[in-house]
Amino acid sequence: MEALWSLIDNDLPALQIAVPLLAATLCIVVRRPMAAWTVAMVVAWGSFLNAGVILHRVVTTGTISYAEGGWPVPWGIELRIDLLNALVLLVVTGICAIVLLAAPRSIEAEIPRDKRYLFYAAYLLCMTGLAGMTITGDVFNIFVFLEISSLSSYALISQGRTPRALTSAIQYLIMGTIGGTFILLGIGLLYMMTGTLNIVDLANQLAMVGPNRTVLVAAACIAVGVGIKLAVFPLHIWLPNAYTYAPAVVTAFIAATSTKVAYYVFVRFAFSVFRINLNFDSTHSNAILMVLGISAMFAGSLVAIFQDDIKRMLAYSSVAQIGYMVLGLSLANEYGLTGGLVHVFNHAIMKCGLFLVLACVLLRMGSTRLSAFAGLGRRMPLTFAAFVVGGLSLIGVPMTVGFVSKWYLVLGALDAGLWPVAVLILLSSLLALVYIWRVVEVGYFSAPPEGAEVVTEAPFSMLLPTWILIGSTLVFGVWTSLSAGVASAAARMLIGGVS
Repeated sequence: MEALWSLIDNDLPALQIAVPLLAATLCIVVRRPMAAWTVAMVVAWGSFLNAGVILHRVVTTGTISYAEGGWPVPWGIELRIDLLNALVLLVVTGICAIVLLAAPRSIEAEIPRDKRYLFYAAYLLCMTGLAGMTITGDVFNIFVFLEISSLSSYALISQGRTPRALTSAIQYLIMGTIGGTFILLGIGLLYMMTGTLNIVDLANQLAMVGPNRTVLVAAACIAVGVGIKLAVFPLHIWLPNAYTYAPAVVTAFIAATSTKVAYYVFVRFAFSVFRINLNFDSTHSNAILMVLGISAMFAGSLVAIFQDDIKRMLAYSSVAQIGYMVLGLSLANEYGLTGGLVHVFNHAIMKCGLFLVLACVLLRMGSTRLSAFAGLGRRMPLTFAAFVVGGLSLIGVPMTVGFVSKWYLVLGALDAGLWPVAVLILLSSLLALVYIWRVVEVGYFSAPPEGAEVVTEAPFSMLLPTWILIGSTLVFGVWTSLSAGVASAAARMLIGGVS
């Protein structure tokens, strides 16, 4: 065993990409749904444990640089893992593993049996793309892995049980193609100016090139392209339909991972690539991002209040939560950036947990409309209690992860001398209280319709992952050394210009 570990120990970053990619092919070969699920489970949980080992190694020994094929950096392709992407990698792989626990029972009601093995293959491909985007040290490979994750996401979304799933996937495909084109154009302009694609070398070359119009255009193209993938307001139009009409577990998976990795890419370009040439003071980009972030916080929450479909309500809530992350980036100080980065972790676990609650409700009730929640607090008490706890975290109640994120954002706003922004953060939380209370009121204080069928609690295989995530919103709301501790260290690293 020790000999095997010593053999693969140095190749852990490469295995994070290679194993899920090969396993996706294996799912197609085995074809049987349970066999494909078993393959996906083993690989996802193995990747999660691997990510934990990598994070521990980064914390204890520093940044990991892995040269693919033995080619020296920057001539060869590099996998580069520091505190920032080690945390994001842990989030991505953890969510992938936990959601798979609920997948078999949930997709039984939504995906035909003969297509389920394809679901697991696409799921692992998406995981491969997201992990690759996170740990690559090469900007062109960010685009390559982005396309792998995007194409598999389109396939996953299109497997929803209504025709709207296909149209939503096509809408996402169109927007994703536009975003990918902008990103590729920006990368091409950077390569034209520097002759390199390695992130560290690119930053060094840009420092020597100095600010010019070509670099500014490249930055603008990348900002628009990544902004579409991140669903930054008002580039979010693909997100509500994609989340609403995708299979329930697909929504939980994508909502917790896709936009989080896009945010990581945005931060990586902003602080690691353009850290010298394009500072916020000279381009006023911080003011633009701040306006977009605050607009998202209020627009997303206001629209969520008037939604009758709870799945769609949480989709618009995600638009608002992305606004908090963008606001943290725009503050460009240690507290603000820590708030944005820790919200990547916190929003992933609470929103994934809430969407898994809806997967439970959809399985038993056949609908996620508000009317289906009438009396659900008595009919499915464990499921609905999970929704309440997740909702409290979304609002930002103390002792939950949502409070931790907003606390750092408020400190960041005050540190920047922007007390009105701190007030707006608090006011936007009240809007979250409104739309969460609508559901709680119906669930606990409305009676089920007369003649309604007897509904049993969700199966244990779905309650377990739901409560793992919802329980984590309480655990990490108190114990913050992993989430806020690593995010704070990553923010200091980025603010200091270290890559």
